[in-house]
Amino acid sequence: MMSDLEIAKATQMKVIWEISDQLGIAREDLLLYGNYISKLPLKLIDDEKIKDKKLILVTALTPTPSGEGKTTMSIGLSEGLNRIGVKTVVVLREPSLGPVFGIKGGAAGGGRAQVLPMEDINLHFTGDLSAVEKAHNLLSALIDNHLQSKNNTLNIDPRKIVWKRVMDMNDRSLREMVIGLGGTKQGVPRQSGFDITAASEVMAALCLATSIDDLKIKLGNILIGYTYDQKPVFARDFNAQGAMTALLKYAIMPNLVQTIEGNPAIIHGGPFANIAQGTNTLIATKMGLTLSDYVVTEAGFASELGAEKFLDIKCQYGGLTPNAAVIVATIRALKYHGGIKLANLKEPNVEAVRTGLQNLEKHIENIRFFSLSPVVAINKFVSDTQEEIDIVRERCAELGVKVAVSEAWEKGSEGAVELAQLVRHEAEKCDSCFEPLYDFDSTIEEKIRTIATKLYGAKNVEYTIEARKQMEIFDMNGFGKLPVCIAKTQNSLSDDPNKKNRPRDFTVKIREFEIAAGAGFIIPIAGTISRMPGLPGIPSAENIDIDNEGNISGLF
Repeated sequence: MMSDLEIAKATQMKVIWEISDQLGIAREDLLLYGNYISKLPLKLIDDEKIKDKKLILVTALTPTPSGEGKTTMSIGLSEGLNRIGVKTVVVLREPSLGPVFGIKGGAAGGGRAQVLPMEDINLHFTGDLSAVEKAHNLLSALIDNHLQSKNNTLNIDPRKIVWKRVMDMNDRSLREMVIGLGGTKQGVPRQSGFDITAASEVMAALCLATSIDDLKIKLGNILIGYTYDQKPVFARDFNAQGAMTALLKYAIMPNLVQTIEGNPAIIHGGPFANIAQGTNTLIATKMGLTLSDYVVTEAGFASELGAEKFLDIKCQYGGLTPNAAVIVATIRALKYHGGIKLANLKEPNVEAVRTGLQNLEKHIENIRFFSLSPVVAINKFVSDTQEEIDIVRERCAELGVKVAVSEAWEKGSEGAVELAQLVRHEAEKCDSCFEPLYDFDSTIEEKIRTIATKLYGAKNVEYTIEARKQMEIFDMNGFGKLPVCIAKTQNSLSDDPNKKNRPRDFTVKIREFEIAAGAGFIIPIAGTISRMPGLPGIPSAENIDIDNEGNISGLF
Protein backbone atom coordinates (compact mmCIF):
# COMPACT_ATOMS: atom_id res chain seq x y z
CA MET A 1 0.00 0.00 0.00
CA MET A 2 1.37 3.43 -0.98
CA SER A 3 1.96 6.01 1.74
CA ASP A 4 0.32 9.44 1.64
CA LEU A 5 3.60 10.98 0.51
CA GLU A 6 4.05 8.41 -2.25
CA ILE A 7 0.51 9.02 -3.50
CA ALA A 8 1.13 12.78 -3.46
CA LYS A 9 4.41 12.44 -5.38
CA ALA A 10 2.79 10.19 -7.99
CA THR A 11 0.17 12.85 -8.77
CA GLN A 12 0.70 15.15 -11.75
CA MET A 13 -0.16 18.58 -10.39
CA LYS A 14 -1.66 21.39 -12.42
CA VAL A 15 0.17 24.71 -12.54
CA ILE A 16 -1.53 27.10 -10.16
CA TRP A 17 -3.01 29.40 -12.81
CA GLU A 18 -5.01 26.45 -14.11
CA ILE A 19 -6.54 26.22 -10.64
CA SER A 20 -7.16 29.97 -10.44
CA ASP A 21 -8.77 29.89 -13.89
CA GLN A 22 -11.40 27.51 -12.48
CA LEU A 23 -12.32 30.23 -9.98
CA GLY A 24 -12.30 33.09 -12.48
CA ILE A 25 -9.27 34.80 -10.95
CA ALA A 26 -7.22 36.96 -13.30
CA ARG A 27 -3.64 35.74 -13.56
CA GLU A 28 -2.27 39.21 -12.78
CA ASP A 29 -3.95 38.94 -9.36
CA LEU A 30 -1.82 35.93 -8.39
CA LEU A 31 1.18 36.37 -6.13
CA LEU A 32 3.08 33.25 -7.12
CA TYR A 33 5.14 31.05 -4.82
CA GLY A 34 6.56 28.78 -7.49
CA ASN A 35 4.37 26.87 -9.95
CA TYR A 36 1.87 25.34 -7.54
CA ILE A 37 1.13 27.89 -4.79
CA SER A 38 -0.20 31.43 -4.92
CA LYS A 39 -1.28 34.13 -2.52
CA LEU A 40 -4.66 35.73 -3.24
CA PRO A 41 -5.31 39.48 -2.78
CA LEU A 42 -8.04 40.53 -0.37
CA LYS A 43 -9.72 42.65 -3.05
CA LEU A 44 -11.19 39.45 -4.52
CA ILE A 45 -13.60 39.13 -1.56
CA ASP A 46 -17.12 40.32 -2.41
CA ASP A 47 -19.58 40.29 0.50
CA GLU A 48 -22.53 40.58 -1.88
CA LYS A 49 -21.60 37.33 -3.65
CA ILE A 50 -21.34 35.48 -0.33
CA LYS A 51 -25.00 35.79 0.62
CA ASP A 52 -26.39 32.94 -1.47
CA LYS A 53 -23.47 30.51 -1.04
CA LYS A 54 -23.39 27.37 1.11
CA LEU A 55 -20.99 26.88 4.02
CA ILE A 56 -20.38 23.35 5.31
CA LEU A 57 -18.64 22.71 8.64
CA VAL A 58 -16.79 19.44 9.24
CA THR A 59 -16.31 18.38 12.85
CA ALA A 60 -15.86 15.00 14.57
CA LEU A 61 -16.52 12.94 17.64
CA THR A 62 -14.14 13.22 20.58
CA PRO A 63 -10.57 12.57 19.31
CA THR A 64 -8.82 9.28 19.97
CA PRO A 65 -5.17 8.23 19.57
CA SER A 66 -6.10 6.36 16.38
CA GLY A 67 -7.17 9.56 14.60
CA GLU A 68 -10.48 10.20 12.85
CA GLY A 69 -9.35 11.79 9.56
CA LYS A 70 -11.30 15.05 9.72
CA THR A 71 -9.04 16.85 7.23
CA THR A 72 -9.14 13.84 4.89
CA MET A 73 -12.95 13.83 5.06
CA SER A 74 -13.11 17.60 4.43
CA ILE A 75 -10.97 17.27 1.32
CA GLY A 76 -12.82 14.13 0.23
CA LEU A 77 -16.20 15.86 0.64
CA SER A 78 -15.05 18.78 -1.51
CA GLU A 79 -13.87 16.32 -4.16
CA GLY A 80 -17.22 14.52 -4.00
CA LEU A 81 -19.21 17.75 -4.32
CA ASN A 82 -17.17 18.79 -7.34
CA ARG A 83 -17.71 15.33 -8.81
CA ILE A 84 -21.52 15.71 -8.63
CA GLY A 85 -21.34 19.15 -10.27
CA VAL A 86 -21.24 21.49 -7.28
CA LYS A 87 -18.53 24.15 -7.59
CA THR A 88 -16.73 23.72 -4.26
CA VAL A 89 -13.59 24.97 -2.54
CA VAL A 90 -12.18 23.33 0.58
CA VAL A 91 -10.80 25.90 3.05
CA LEU A 92 -8.42 24.54 5.68
CA ARG A 93 -5.98 25.55 8.39
CA GLU A 94 -2.23 25.50 7.85
CA PRO A 95 -0.22 22.72 9.52
CA SER A 96 1.96 23.67 12.48
CA LEU A 97 5.50 22.31 12.50
CA GLY A 98 4.99 21.24 16.10
CA PRO A 99 2.48 18.46 15.36
CA VAL A 100 4.15 17.65 12.00
CA PHE A 101 7.45 16.88 13.76
CA GLY A 102 5.69 15.58 16.85
CA ILE A 103 2.95 13.00 16.72
CA LYS A 104 1.06 13.51 13.46
CA GLY A 105 3.62 13.60 10.66
CA GLY A 106 1.95 15.10 7.59
CA ALA A 107 -1.20 17.14 8.16
CA ALA A 108 -2.57 17.77 4.67
CA GLY A 109 -5.15 14.98 4.40
CA GLY A 110 -4.41 11.44 3.34
CA GLY A 111 -4.59 8.85 0.60
CA ARG A 112 -6.62 10.05 -2.39
CA ALA A 113 -7.96 13.00 -0.37
CA GLN A 114 -4.99 15.33 0.02
CA VAL A 115 -4.01 18.90 -0.74
CA LEU A 116 -0.86 19.49 -2.78
CA PRO A 117 2.07 20.18 -2.84
CA MET A 118 2.02 18.10 0.33
CA GLU A 119 5.66 18.60 1.41
CA ASP A 120 5.57 22.38 0.99
CA ILE A 121 2.25 22.73 2.82
CA ASN A 122 3.61 20.74 5.77
CA LEU A 123 7.04 22.41 5.88
CA HIS A 124 7.05 26.23 6.07
CA PHE A 125 4.54 26.64 3.18
CA THR A 126 4.47 30.39 2.36
CA GLY A 127 5.95 31.45 5.69
CA ASP A 128 2.70 32.56 7.32
CA LEU A 129 3.42 30.93 10.68
CA SER A 130 6.94 32.35 10.60
CA ALA A 131 5.52 35.84 10.03
CA VAL A 132 3.11 35.38 12.95
CA GLU A 133 6.02 34.24 15.11
CA LYS A 134 8.10 37.30 14.18
CA ALA A 135 5.24 39.75 14.75
CA HIS A 136 4.52 38.19 18.14
CA ASN A 137 8.15 38.23 19.24
CA LEU A 138 8.61 41.80 18.05
CA LEU A 139 6.03 42.83 20.65
CA SER A 140 7.88 40.76 23.26
CA ALA A 141 11.11 42.57 22.42
CA LEU A 142 9.41 45.99 22.59
CA ILE A 143 8.02 45.18 26.04
CA ASP A 144 11.40 44.21 27.45
CA ASN A 145 13.07 47.14 25.71
CA HIS A 146 10.59 49.48 27.41
CA LEU A 147 11.51 48.07 30.82
CA GLN A 148 15.23 48.35 30.04
CA SER A 149 15.69 51.48 27.93
CA LYS A 150 12.71 53.68 28.77
CA ASN A 151 12.83 53.21 32.53
CA ASN A 152 9.34 51.70 32.51
CA THR A 153 7.50 54.99 31.98
CA LEU A 154 4.27 53.02 31.56
CA ASN A 155 4.62 51.80 35.16
CA ILE A 156 4.29 48.15 34.08
CA ASP A 157 4.48 45.57 36.84
CA PRO A 158 6.94 42.96 35.43
CA ARG A 159 5.22 40.29 37.54
CA LYS A 160 1.95 40.94 35.72
CA ILE A 161 3.19 40.77 32.14
CA VAL A 162 1.14 38.01 30.48
CA TRP A 163 2.77 38.18 27.03
CA LYS A 164 5.26 35.37 26.38
CA ARG A 165 7.32 34.55 23.29
CA VAL A 166 6.40 31.89 20.71
CA MET A 167 8.04 29.40 18.37
CA ASP A 168 6.53 26.90 15.95
CA MET A 169 7.91 23.77 17.56
CA ASN A 170 7.01 21.40 20.39
CA ASP A 171 9.56 22.17 23.12
CA ARG A 172 8.42 21.59 26.70
CA SER A 173 11.70 22.95 28.13
CA LEU A 174 10.69 26.47 27.09
CA ARG A 175 7.34 26.55 28.87
CA GLU A 176 8.61 28.40 31.95
CA MET A 177 11.86 30.34 32.32
CA VAL A 178 13.51 33.41 33.78
CA ILE A 179 14.73 35.94 31.22
CA GLY A 180 16.98 39.00 31.47
CA LEU A 181 19.73 37.34 33.54
CA GLY A 182 23.38 38.35 33.22
CA GLY A 183 23.52 41.87 34.59
CA THR A 184 21.96 45.26 33.92
CA LYS A 185 22.98 45.32 30.25
CA GLN A 186 21.06 42.13 29.52
CA GLY A 187 17.62 43.36 30.52
CA VAL A 188 15.27 43.27 33.50
CA PRO A 189 15.00 39.79 35.04
CA ARG A 190 11.47 38.42 35.12
CA GLN A 191 9.61 35.15 34.76
CA SER A 192 8.35 34.33 31.27
CA GLY A 193 8.31 31.46 28.78
CA PHE A 194 7.28 30.28 25.31
CA ASP A 195 4.01 29.16 23.75
CA ILE A 196 3.72 27.40 20.40
CA THR A 197 3.06 29.80 17.50
CA ALA A 198 -0.41 28.40 16.81
CA ALA A 199 -1.35 29.50 20.35
CA SER A 200 -0.29 33.10 19.70
CA GLU A 201 -2.93 35.80 19.98
CA VAL A 202 -1.42 37.24 16.81
CA MET A 203 -2.56 34.06 15.05
CA ALA A 204 -6.02 34.34 16.62
CA ALA A 205 -6.29 38.00 15.59
CA LEU A 206 -5.09 37.25 12.05
CA CYS A 207 -7.78 34.58 11.74
CA LEU A 208 -10.58 36.96 12.74
CA ALA A 209 -9.36 40.07 10.90
CA THR A 210 -11.18 41.38 7.83
CA SER A 211 -8.55 43.77 6.43
CA ILE A 212 -5.12 45.25 7.06
CA ASP A 213 -6.68 48.13 9.00
CA ASP A 214 -8.81 45.76 11.07
CA LEU A 215 -5.76 43.59 11.82
CA LYS A 216 -3.82 46.66 12.92
CA ILE A 217 -6.58 47.60 15.35
CA LYS A 218 -6.75 44.05 16.71
CA LEU A 219 -2.99 43.89 17.25
CA GLY A 220 -3.04 47.27 18.98
CA ASN A 221 -5.73 45.98 21.35
CA ILE A 222 -3.60 43.05 22.58
CA LEU A 223 -3.41 43.13 26.38
CA ILE A 224 0.19 42.51 27.47
CA GLY A 225 -0.14 43.00 31.22
CA TYR A 226 -1.00 45.42 34.00
CA THR A 227 0.56 48.38 35.79
CA TYR A 228 1.39 48.41 39.48
CA ASP A 229 -2.03 50.01 40.08
CA GLN A 230 -3.91 47.32 38.09
CA LYS A 231 -4.47 49.30 34.90
CA PRO A 232 -4.30 47.33 31.62
CA VAL A 233 -1.41 47.88 29.20
CA PHE A 234 -1.91 47.25 25.49
CA ALA A 235 0.32 46.72 22.47
CA ARG A 236 -0.74 50.13 21.18
CA ASP A 237 0.91 51.70 24.23
CA PHE A 238 4.24 50.67 22.67
CA ASN A 239 3.08 51.80 19.19
CA ALA A 240 3.73 48.20 18.15
CA GLN A 241 0.74 47.58 15.87
CA GLY A 242 2.15 49.22 12.74
CA ALA A 243 5.37 47.23 12.61
CA MET A 244 3.61 44.02 13.63
CA THR A 245 1.09 44.41 10.82
CA ALA A 246 3.87 45.20 8.34
CA LEU A 247 5.40 41.81 9.14
CA LEU A 248 2.04 40.26 8.29
CA LYS A 249 1.65 42.03 4.92
CA TYR A 250 1.63 38.75 2.98
CA ALA A 251 0.56 36.45 5.81
CA ILE A 252 -2.91 38.04 5.75
CA MET A 253 -3.37 36.88 2.14
CA PRO A 254 -4.92 33.38 1.72
CA ASN A 255 -2.96 30.61 -0.01
CA LEU A 256 -4.37 28.91 -3.11
CA VAL A 257 -3.32 25.30 -3.76
CA GLN A 258 -5.05 22.22 -5.20
CA THR A 259 -6.51 18.91 -4.19
CA ILE A 260 -5.15 15.65 -5.51
CA GLU A 261 -7.87 15.68 -8.21
CA GLY A 262 -7.03 19.21 -9.33
CA ASN A 263 -9.80 21.10 -7.54
CA PRO A 264 -9.15 24.43 -5.76
CA ALA A 265 -8.18 24.52 -2.09
CA ILE A 266 -7.48 27.51 0.13
CA ILE A 267 -5.27 27.07 3.20
CA HIS A 268 -4.79 29.91 5.65
CA GLY A 269 -4.19 30.39 9.37
CA GLY A 270 -3.93 27.76 12.05
CA PRO A 271 -4.91 28.34 15.70
CA PHE A 272 -5.38 25.28 17.91
CA ALA A 273 -8.97 24.54 18.96
CA ASN A 274 -8.25 23.47 22.55
CA ILE A 275 -6.72 26.88 23.40
CA ALA A 276 -7.99 29.22 20.64
CA GLN A 277 -10.77 29.29 18.04
CA GLY A 278 -9.34 26.42 15.96
CA THR A 279 -10.50 27.51 12.51
CA ASN A 280 -8.95 28.97 9.37
CA THR A 281 -9.12 32.71 8.74
CA LEU A 282 -12.34 34.59 8.26
CA ILE A 283 -10.72 36.10 5.16
CA ALA A 284 -10.07 32.66 3.63
CA THR A 285 -13.62 31.48 4.30
CA LYS A 286 -15.07 34.61 2.70
CA MET A 287 -12.66 34.26 -0.21
CA GLY A 288 -13.87 30.72 -0.80
CA LEU A 289 -17.53 31.76 -0.59
CA THR A 290 -16.91 34.57 -3.07
CA LEU A 291 -15.22 32.32 -5.62
CA SER A 292 -17.35 29.14 -5.40
CA ASP A 293 -20.87 27.95 -4.66
CA TYR A 294 -19.96 25.74 -1.69
CA VAL A 295 -17.19 25.99 0.89
CA VAL A 296 -16.21 22.99 2.98
CA THR A 297 -14.25 23.92 6.09
CA GLU A 298 -13.21 22.16 9.27
CA ALA A 299 -12.82 23.16 12.90
CA GLY A 300 -10.28 21.55 15.19
CA PHE A 301 -11.11 18.57 17.42
CA ALA A 302 -14.77 17.88 18.19
CA SER A 303 -18.12 19.66 18.30
CA GLU A 304 -17.71 21.08 21.82
CA LEU A 305 -14.33 22.66 20.94
CA GLY A 306 -13.56 23.79 17.39
CA ALA A 307 -17.13 23.58 16.11
CA GLU A 308 -18.51 25.58 19.05
CA LYS A 309 -15.86 28.27 18.60
CA PHE A 310 -16.41 28.36 14.84
CA LEU A 311 -20.15 28.76 15.30
CA ASP A 312 -20.23 31.06 18.32
CA ILE A 313 -17.14 33.22 17.71
CA LYS A 314 -16.12 33.18 14.05
CA CYS A 315 -19.62 33.07 12.58
CA GLN A 316 -20.97 35.79 14.87
CA TYR A 317 -17.99 38.08 14.25
CA GLY A 318 -17.95 37.39 10.51
CA GLY A 319 -21.67 37.33 9.83
CA LEU A 320 -21.41 33.79 8.45
CA THR A 321 -24.39 31.45 8.21
CA PRO A 322 -23.38 27.77 7.95
CA ASN A 323 -25.87 25.53 6.18
CA ALA A 324 -24.86 22.02 7.27
CA ALA A 325 -22.43 20.16 9.51
CA VAL A 326 -20.66 16.84 9.07
CA ILE A 327 -19.59 14.73 12.05
CA VAL A 328 -16.69 12.44 11.16
CA ALA A 329 -16.72 9.10 12.96
CA THR A 330 -14.70 5.91 12.67
CA ILE A 331 -15.62 2.44 13.84
CA ARG A 332 -12.31 2.14 15.66
CA ALA A 333 -12.91 5.46 17.48
CA LEU A 334 -16.33 4.25 18.60
CA LYS A 335 -14.72 1.08 19.91
CA TYR A 336 -12.15 3.17 21.79
CA HIS A 337 -14.94 5.18 23.41
CA GLY A 338 -16.59 1.84 24.12
CA GLY A 339 -13.65 0.84 26.32
CA ILE A 340 -11.40 -1.08 23.91
CA LYS A 341 -7.63 -0.56 24.16
CA LEU A 342 -5.76 1.05 21.28
CA ALA A 343 -3.93 -2.20 20.41
CA ASN A 344 -7.21 -4.08 19.94
CA LEU A 345 -9.20 -1.59 17.84
CA LYS A 346 -8.85 -3.61 14.62
CA GLU A 347 -10.62 -6.59 16.16
CA PRO A 348 -14.40 -6.77 15.47
CA ASN A 349 -16.44 -5.81 18.53
CA VAL A 350 -20.08 -4.95 17.97
CA GLU A 351 -20.88 -4.29 21.63
CA ALA A 352 -17.99 -1.85 22.00
CA VAL A 353 -19.29 0.08 18.98
CA ARG A 354 -22.76 0.10 20.53
CA THR A 355 -21.36 1.48 23.81
CA GLY A 356 -19.19 4.07 22.05
CA LEU A 357 -22.19 5.42 20.16
CA GLN A 358 -23.00 7.47 23.26
CA ASN A 359 -20.15 9.79 22.33
CA LEU A 360 -21.42 10.22 18.78
CA GLU A 361 -24.95 10.81 20.07
CA LYS A 362 -23.70 13.71 22.19
CA HIS A 363 -22.00 15.36 19.23
CA ILE A 364 -25.17 14.96 17.18
CA GLU A 365 -27.06 16.65 20.01
CA ASN A 366 -24.47 19.44 20.11
CA ILE A 367 -24.81 20.29 16.43
CA ARG A 368 -28.58 20.39 16.82
CA PHE A 369 -28.21 23.00 19.57
CA PHE A 370 -27.18 25.34 16.73
CA SER A 371 -30.32 24.44 14.71
CA LEU A 372 -28.22 22.60 12.12
CA SER A 373 -28.94 19.09 10.81
CA PRO A 374 -25.79 16.95 11.08
CA VAL A 375 -24.69 14.30 8.59
CA VAL A 376 -22.52 11.51 10.01
CA ALA A 377 -19.59 10.49 7.81
CA ILE A 378 -18.15 7.09 8.65
CA ASN A 379 -14.51 7.21 7.59
CA LYS A 380 -14.14 3.57 6.53
CA PHE A 381 -11.10 1.42 7.32
CA VAL A 382 -10.35 -2.08 6.03
CA SER A 383 -10.79 -3.53 9.54
CA ASP A 384 -14.42 -2.32 9.75
CA THR A 385 -17.08 -5.03 9.51
CA GLN A 386 -20.47 -4.56 7.89
CA GLU A 387 -22.19 -5.48 11.16
CA GLU A 388 -20.33 -2.69 12.99
CA ILE A 389 -21.24 -0.16 10.28
CA ASP A 390 -24.87 -1.29 10.31
CA ILE A 391 -25.12 -0.61 14.06
CA VAL A 392 -24.08 3.00 13.46
CA ARG A 393 -26.53 3.37 10.60
CA GLU A 394 -29.39 1.91 12.66
CA ARG A 395 -28.79 4.15 15.66
CA CYS A 396 -28.49 7.27 13.50
CA ALA A 397 -31.71 6.33 11.71
CA GLU A 398 -33.43 6.15 15.12
CA LEU A 399 -32.12 9.66 15.82
CA GLY A 400 -33.23 10.95 12.41
CA VAL A 401 -29.67 11.55 11.21
CA LYS A 402 -28.36 10.81 7.71
CA VAL A 403 -25.25 8.61 7.46
CA ALA A 404 -22.77 8.07 4.64
CA VAL A 405 -19.86 5.65 4.50
CA SER A 406 -16.92 7.53 3.00
CA GLU A 407 -14.05 5.82 1.22
CA ALA A 408 -12.41 9.07 0.16
CA TRP A 409 -9.00 7.98 1.48
CA GLU A 410 -8.95 5.02 -0.88
CA LYS A 411 -11.06 6.22 -3.80
CA GLY A 412 -11.04 10.03 -3.69
CA SER A 413 -14.18 11.71 -5.03
CA GLU A 414 -15.68 8.41 -6.13
CA GLY A 415 -15.66 7.25 -2.51
CA ALA A 416 -17.35 10.44 -1.28
CA VAL A 417 -20.32 10.70 -3.64
CA GLU A 418 -22.86 9.39 -1.12
CA LEU A 419 -21.62 11.86 1.50
CA ALA A 420 -21.65 14.74 -0.99
CA GLN A 421 -25.24 14.01 -2.03
CA LEU A 422 -26.47 13.92 1.57
CA VAL A 423 -24.62 17.11 2.47
CA ARG A 424 -26.00 18.95 -0.56
CA HIS A 425 -29.53 17.82 0.36
CA GLU A 426 -29.17 19.12 3.94
CA ALA A 427 -27.49 22.37 2.87
CA GLU A 428 -30.17 23.18 0.30
CA LYS A 429 -32.85 22.83 3.00
CA CYS A 430 -31.12 25.36 5.26
CA ASP A 431 -30.83 28.98 4.14
CA SER A 432 -30.89 30.65 7.54
CA CYS A 433 -31.54 27.92 10.08
CA PHE A 434 -28.29 28.50 12.04
CA GLU A 435 -28.56 29.98 15.53
CA PRO A 436 -25.56 30.66 17.82
CA LEU A 437 -25.60 29.16 21.29
CA TYR A 438 -25.39 32.47 23.16
CA ASP A 439 -25.48 36.22 22.70
CA PHE A 440 -22.35 38.29 23.33
CA ASP A 441 -24.33 40.52 25.71
CA SER A 442 -24.75 37.67 28.21
CA THR A 443 -22.49 37.75 31.26
CA ILE A 444 -19.22 35.83 31.26
CA GLU A 445 -20.66 33.30 33.70
CA GLU A 446 -23.84 32.84 31.64
CA LYS A 447 -21.83 32.17 28.49
CA ILE A 448 -19.57 29.64 30.20
CA ARG A 449 -22.48 27.87 31.88
CA THR A 450 -24.38 27.61 28.60
CA ILE A 451 -21.44 25.95 26.85
CA ALA A 452 -20.52 23.70 29.76
CA THR A 453 -24.02 22.41 30.54
CA LYS A 454 -25.30 22.09 26.98
CA LEU A 455 -22.26 21.05 24.91
CA TYR A 456 -20.08 19.33 27.53
CA GLY A 457 -22.99 17.83 29.45
CA ALA A 458 -21.78 19.23 32.79
CA LYS A 459 -24.00 19.53 35.84
CA ASN A 460 -22.50 22.81 36.98
CA VAL A 461 -19.44 25.10 36.82
CA GLU A 462 -17.13 26.04 39.68
CA TYR A 463 -14.60 28.90 39.83
CA THR A 464 -11.48 29.41 41.90
CA ILE A 465 -11.20 32.61 43.91
CA GLU A 466 -8.56 33.83 41.45
CA ALA A 467 -10.88 33.18 38.49
CA ARG A 468 -13.69 35.18 40.09
CA LYS A 469 -11.32 38.09 40.75
CA GLN A 470 -10.24 37.99 37.11
CA MET A 471 -13.87 38.12 35.93
CA GLU A 472 -14.37 41.23 38.06
CA ILE A 473 -11.31 42.86 36.46
CA PHE A 474 -12.60 42.00 32.97
CA ASP A 475 -15.99 43.56 33.71
CA MET A 476 -14.31 46.61 35.25
CA ASN A 477 -12.21 47.12 32.09
CA GLY A 478 -15.10 46.66 29.65
CA PHE A 479 -14.31 43.12 28.47
CA GLY A 480 -17.41 41.42 29.88
CA LYS A 481 -19.31 41.40 26.57
CA LEU A 482 -16.62 39.51 24.66
CA PRO A 483 -17.34 35.89 23.64
CA VAL A 484 -15.66 33.10 25.58
CA CYS A 485 -13.17 30.67 24.08
CA ILE A 486 -12.86 27.92 26.69
CA ALA A 487 -9.49 26.17 26.84
CA LYS A 488 -9.85 22.56 27.86
CA THR A 489 -8.66 19.07 26.98
CA GLN A 490 -9.67 17.73 23.59
CA ASN A 491 -9.61 14.15 24.88
CA SER A 492 -12.92 14.31 26.74
CA LEU A 493 -16.24 16.10 26.59
CA SER A 494 -15.41 17.12 30.16
CA ASP A 495 -12.37 19.02 31.46
CA ASP A 496 -10.83 15.73 32.64
CA PRO A 497 -9.01 13.80 29.87
CA ASN A 498 -9.59 10.53 31.75
CA LYS A 499 -13.39 10.76 31.43
CA LYS A 500 -14.08 8.87 28.21
CA ASN A 501 -17.13 8.30 26.01
CA ARG A 502 -20.02 10.46 27.32
CA PRO A 503 -19.41 11.53 30.92
CA ARG A 504 -22.38 12.82 32.91
CA ASP A 505 -23.07 14.76 36.11
CA PHE A 506 -19.57 16.24 36.31
CA THR A 507 -18.46 19.71 37.35
CA VAL A 508 -16.34 21.92 35.09
CA LYS A 509 -13.71 23.77 37.11
CA ILE A 510 -12.48 27.12 35.81
CA ARG A 511 -9.16 27.68 37.53
CA GLU A 512 -8.14 30.96 35.85
CA PHE A 513 -8.67 33.20 32.84
CA GLU A 514 -6.59 34.59 30.04
CA ILE A 515 -7.78 37.24 27.62
CA ALA A 516 -7.21 37.81 23.93
CA ALA A 517 -8.49 41.38 23.85
CA GLY A 518 -7.00 41.93 20.41
CA ALA A 519 -8.56 38.86 18.84
CA GLY A 520 -11.72 39.63 20.78
CA PHE A 521 -12.42 36.86 23.26
CA ILE A 522 -11.96 35.78 26.87
CA ILE A 523 -10.23 32.45 27.57
CA PRO A 524 -11.49 30.52 30.60
CA ILE A 525 -8.99 27.77 31.51
CA ALA A 526 -10.75 24.53 32.41
CA GLY A 527 -8.56 21.88 33.99
CA THR A 528 -4.86 21.71 33.15
CA ILE A 529 -3.78 22.47 29.61
CA SER A 530 -0.48 23.58 28.10
CA ARG A 531 0.06 26.17 25.36
CA MET A 532 3.44 24.63 24.54
CA PRO A 533 3.21 20.91 23.68
CA GLY A 534 6.08 18.48 24.18
CA LEU A 535 7.40 15.89 21.77
CA PRO A 536 6.30 12.25 22.18
CA GLY A 537 8.72 9.46 23.04
CA ILE A 538 9.26 8.70 19.35
CA PRO A 539 8.63 11.96 17.45
CA SER A 540 7.72 11.93 13.77
CA ALA A 541 10.82 14.06 13.15
CA GLU A 542 12.97 10.94 13.56
CA ASN A 543 11.37 9.48 10.40
CA ILE A 544 11.68 12.56 8.17
CA ASP A 545 14.63 12.82 5.77
CA ILE A 546 15.76 14.41 2.49
CA ASP A 547 18.12 13.23 -0.27
CA ASN A 548 20.53 15.08 -2.58
CA GLU A 549 17.78 15.64 -5.15
CA GLY A 550 15.60 17.35 -2.55
CA ASN A 551 13.16 14.46 -2.21
CA ILE A 552 11.60 14.39 1.25
CA SER A 553 10.56 11.16 2.93
CA GLY A 554 8.80 10.31 6.20
CA LEU A 555 5.84 12.70 5.93
CA PHE A 556 3.21 10.00 6.28
